[in-house]
Order: sequence, then C-alpha cells, then structure tokens
Amino acid sequence: MKLLTFQTTALVLLLIVFPNKTWGCEQFANGDNYEERHIRMPTWDHGITFQSEEPSNSQDFDVMSFGATGDGVTDDTQAFTDAWAAACKVDHAHLIVPRNRSFLVGPTTFSGPCSRLSMRVEGTIVAPPSPNYWRGFSTDTWLVFSLLDSFTLEGDGIIDGQGQEWWAQSCKVNKSNPCHAAPTAVTISTSNNTRVRDLTFTNSQQMHLIFDECIKVHASDLLVTAPEKSPNTDGIHVHASSDVLITDCIIGTGDDCISIQTDTFDTRIKNVICGPGHGISIGSLGKGGSFSNVSHLIVDGAILNGTTNGLRIKSWQGGQGAANDIQFQNVRMINVSNPIIIDQYYCDSRVPCQNQTSAVEVSEITYKNIIGTSSTATAIKFACSDTVACHDILLQNVNLVMHKTLHPATSFCENAKGSTRGFINPISCLAEI
Repeated sequence: MKLLTFQTTALVLLLIVFPNKTWGCEQFANGDNYEERHIRMPTWDHGITFQSEEPSNSQDFDVMSFGATGDGVTDDTQAFTDAWAAACKVDHAHLIVPRNRSFLVGPTTFSGPCSRLSMRVEGTIVAPPSPNYWRGFSTDTWLVFSLLDSFTLEGDGIIDGQGQEWWAQSCKVNKSNPCHAAPTAVTISTSNNTRVRDLTFTNSQQMHLIFDECIKVHASDLLVTAPEKSPNTDGIHVHASSDVLITDCIIGTGDDCISIQTDTFDTRIKNVICGPGHGISIGSLGKGGSFSNVSHLIVDGAILNGTTNGLRIKSWQGGQGAANDIQFQNVRMINVSNPIIIDQYYCDSRVPCQNQTSAVEVSEITYKNIIGTSSTATAIKFACSDTVACHDILLQNVNLVMHKTLHPATSFCENAKGSTRGFINPISCLAEI
C-alpha cells in the first residue's frame, strides 16, 4: 500500500540523497562555473480517452458473496471465478475484493468479452507459495485478464506473488538448477482501454505486470517491489501494445523497472522512481534472429537510484528490424551503473553468443537533460554493430560524473554516429554526422 504520493516520495528521496541542494532547477557544468537552468517538465495531452468512471447503473459483486473465505489459507479461486462470471455479464460492474482480508487465489484466467468492468482490490490477493500448485497449469502465468474492453484494475490493496520458492529454484540463483519458466503475477492481454492504478504489486514469481497485445493502456500510481536479488522480476513489461501511458510509479525489483518489448509503439513513461533494479530498458530485441520494432517512445521525468543500468537499449546479434524515434529526457541518476547504454551485443545466455552480421537498427535516439552520478567509470556506452551502426543519436545537456568522488566519467563509442547540443559531460565520443 502506497503511503506517499509519487511527488512526495520523489522529494523525500532527493532531500535525503542531496540534503544541501535547492530543487526546482538543475545544474549543468559550464567550464569552472555552474549555471542553473530550469528544466520545464512538459505537460501534454496523454491522447487516451476512457469511458466515464461511475455510471449510475453500476453494480457491485463482492467475492465474499460468492463463497470466498478471505483468511489467506483457504483456496478462494472458485469464488473469484464465479464472481467474475457474474460481473462480466453486467455492463459497468465492479468486482470487489474487500479490505482487511487476504485471499489465496491459484492460477486463473479472467476472460471476456466484458465491457466496462472494474476489479477493485482493497484487500490482499496472494498466490499459492509452492510451485507444486502449478502442476497441470501453465507456469507462465498466475492471474490473466484477457479479451476486455474498458477494463480497470484498481484499489489500494496488494497483489502478492509470494515468489520466494520460485526464486530459489531459478537457474539464475543456483546455476546447477535447470532453467524453467515462472509465472508473471498479472498479465493483461488482447484488451482495449485498460487502466491499472493505485495498487501495490510485490514479490512476483517472475514479472509483476505485463501488457500484451493491448491498445490504449494507462498504468498509474503503482508501487512495485521485490528484493534486489530476485531473478527476472521486472516491474512493468510491455509487449506488442500501442498507446501506452505509464505515470507516477515507484518500482524497485530484481530486474528491469520497466521493459519495452517488440512491436510496441506510441509509449509514454512519465514521473517514475526506479531502484533497485536494472533500469528502464528497451528490449531485449531480435533474439533468435527475430524481427523487432519499437518506435515513438518517450521517457519524461525519472529518478534512477542504485540501478545496474540506467536508460538501456539492448538487442541480440542476428536480429532484424528497428528501434527508433525514442527520447529520454529530464532524468536524474543516483549511483547508477551504465547510466546511458546502447548494447547491440546483448547476450543473456549460458553459452557465448556467436558473432553475426545482421542487427536491429537503432536510430533517432535523444538523451536530453540527463544528470547525476555513475557508479561505473564509463557513464555513456554505445556498443553498436559493425554492419548496422547506430545513427542519429543526440546528446543534449548531459552531465554525468562519478559517484561520491564527482570525478569525470568517460564515454565509449563503437560504430555510433550522432551529434550534441549544450553542455556534455563526459565528452562525447559520437562520430559527428
């Protein structure tokens, strides 16, 4: 349950880490002096229109009325599926998960078609803690919502994956274990006009929240938490979706805070706090020689604190397609490894990846008003393909220094072309075009 708003939490974090700073303007080095330049946080139309939220004819369907126990031990799966079946038949229905109770729910698909239905999670939904419960079920998912129109998942409650036993069996935790899939806590697929807001997601078995093949998504005011060492516990994962808006979220997990996958377009990420985790990632793209496309994406306003990557684009050798028209702006890094990175040699494999000539083309990438500290000497790294170079990269008003010492950091470029504007630190290594 979130006790602080995004804005309050961001201010508290900044004041703790930089107690002597005055906020409201950002500082950029200008020779031996410092010039304060106010960064305007732009406001713009989100471009997403939803139906009215509270029609007078709405009906409530409380899972307790369908036989749920709510003691966190008794299996309440059937009560949830019965409540869903009844609510799905009614336009503007509300499925209620009441507060002050904990509901054990097994792997379930809540399927439509349903229109203008909301699930209000005010209590806690917990997954069965043992992987043995999934015998006979797909181990890819826990709670799936599909074929929905104008669906809202909301409330001040908690969705708890209880993923500890899954993590212990992961091959990333114990390399002697075989590699197996683990469930995503919540998957929303093949749906239009979806909202997810005000919830806490915690300790997912693997990824916490996936949007797959969705059109018009708004995820807002979410708290997503898992231990830093929990494997593959991405916060929000977007695949094959368009018109996506992610705002005012606090995410700290053992993998990417937000990951954007292939065939995703028109995505906006605004006002996000990330850490611990692996940063905000585009990809990985092009695995197994696949064709991948990601474009029209903007990250505007983020704090990354102690993450193992910052703003990352990652693709496998041998892939095809393009990642372009991507903008990162108004981002503060605090002790971040690889604050700015494009890696066209990504290889998350137990065996070395073979060199290949084809690659996903990366172009039209802008980094604007990116400041803070790096835990690695190389703060900017563009490792691009020998045959499909990265091009049209723009660095504008970037100031990244080493954490604690504030010593100069360095840049690394391989087959990367672009230009710069304003003050750039560390010195750009882009091949000018």
